[in-house]
Amino acid sequence: MYTQSPVKSSAGSSHGSKRSYTNGFIMSVVLTIVPFAMTMYPSLPRNATAWLIIVMAVVQIFVHLKYFLHLDTAAEQRWNLVALVFSAIIIVLLVGLSIWIMSSIHHNMLAH
Repeated sequence: MYTQSPVKSSAGSSHGSKRSYTNGFIMSVVLTIVPFAMTMYPSLPRNATAWLIIVMAVVQIFVHLKYFLHLDTAAEQRWNLVALVFSAIIIVLLVGLSIWIMSSIHHNMLAH
């Protein structure tokens, strides 16, 4: 029986198979529809709904990284993974420090 093997790029990294893309697509759709349904038809407390949506969003990020961007711990992907982690750290610092600065300014403006 014919099985479709992953397509290799010129760098030697795998680009996935039709089955891999289908699995990623189905997981992405489910991880989108479930939070949407949770907000349209609320049956849980607001805090629980918010935390479940956040968890599903994080899972969906990892689904996209694995199935569509093909990031893993393979040797060929090491530099891409390092670049992604570096970018994530910079974004977290930028957003976190911006929020900290804005809250500090807000606090100091109300104190006077």
